[in-house]
Amino acid sequence: MLENIRLSFQGIWSHKMRSFLTMLGIIIGIAAIIAIVSTIKGTNEQIKQNLIGAGDNSVTVQLHQGESAYEMEYNGVPEGVPVITNDVLKQIRDIDVVKDATLYVSRNTYNTIYHQSIGMSGGNLYGVDREYFDVCSYLIRRGRGFDEKDFSQFRKVAVLDKEAADALFPGADPMGQTIEIKQEPFIVIGIVEKSSKFEPVINSMEDYQMYNQGGGGKVYVPSAVWPALYGYDEPQKLVLTVNKTEDMTAAGKQSEEILNSYLSVSDDTIQYKAIDLLKQAKDIQDLSQSTNSMLIWIAGISLLVGGIGVMNIMLVSVTERTQEIGLKKAIGARRSKVLGQFLTEAAVLTSMGGLIGVIVGIILAEVISKLTGTLVAISVPAAVGAVGFSMVIGIVFGLLPSYKAANLNPIEALRHE
Repeated sequence: MLENIRLSFQGIWSHKMRSFLTMLGIIIGIAAIIAIVSTIKGTNEQIKQNLIGAGDNSVTVQLHQGESAYEMEYNGVPEGVPVITNDVLKQIRDIDVVKDATLYVSRNTYNTIYHQSIGMSGGNLYGVDREYFDVCSYLIRRGRGFDEKDFSQFRKVAVLDKEAADALFPGADPMGQTIEIKQEPFIVIGIVEKSSKFEPVINSMEDYQMYNQGGGGKVYVPSAVWPALYGYDEPQKLVLTVNKTEDMTAAGKQSEEILNSYLSVSDDTIQYKAIDLLKQAKDIQDLSQSTNSMLIWIAGISLLVGGIGVMNIMLVSVTERTQEIGLKKAIGARRSKVLGQFLTEAAVLTSMGGLIGVIVGIILAEVISKLTGTLVAISVPAAVGAVGFSMVIGIVFGLLPSYKAANLNPIEALRHE
């Protein structure tokens, strides 16, 4: 085998230009496939990052009516939907894949929050429990978060994020200042921000609306004082976190089942549903995958063309080396030895083309990334598989010329001019 490989490299090197032109179809096909696969993998990761965000692996579960989120502000509290108790929350925390969970309620802040004459034109007001900031990966940048007395004594205190602080206190220090929420005074006790910043790729107005629907700043108050603002207790929303992104869907489904088991609604369209960002990402990935698979098949055509080129050049090589084959067979070389020699040469030729194609494909993927801003992720299994596949092409398309060489009559071969 080693002798056959040595002879193969010797033959390729003695006809460098012809060998390169023969490999060109393989190089182009493999390079195209590697570039497409790398772009697909990078795009899928980008979709996943854009939807799931900074990677905190959080799932939101909230009340829905049909396919839309239930609007508590307009529809009021539906009958048969109890508030989520600590016992129910403990059941959710006990789910194997769940790392932690927290409860909150929220409203849009339009014409709701003011500091003197300055109001917030957008954003959201949240009523949160003590664990909310930890579970949702917020850091207290100034002041403090909520403590037990804020809840037990129903203190009217508020925590702002940076956007809300800048909107209500432009150029001023918000700490210790008073804001009005639905005409109720609240003291600002802290400023929070996400522990890790995530900047999604915005390519369209739809992307902008998706990622900025919660924009405009956030104001947080203890959930204990929420009834003082809106006049009643209401069913909360749930945020849970998991250790692995792959567990998000399972955790959301199990949480839905637990919460829905406590409902006694007459309208069966009112149910808790998880906002499954992972499923959304997979749906979009599957849609793009079907399109990109067609591109891979098209790129594969060049591999077929390259294989035919290998077959052609190997037939030429057999014709050129007819006397050499006749001499080997005359001194006792078996058919299997001759067959192995030419199959090895074809496999080495296409494997070199596959290896060069992988390198070219990686470079091409990086160039596409720089020009289009698309993420790329090099797939090592795809690269290894591409080289292996190119070797298979060499064996398959080199089989006919090798068989022809192995079956030459030694006497006629020696007489060949």
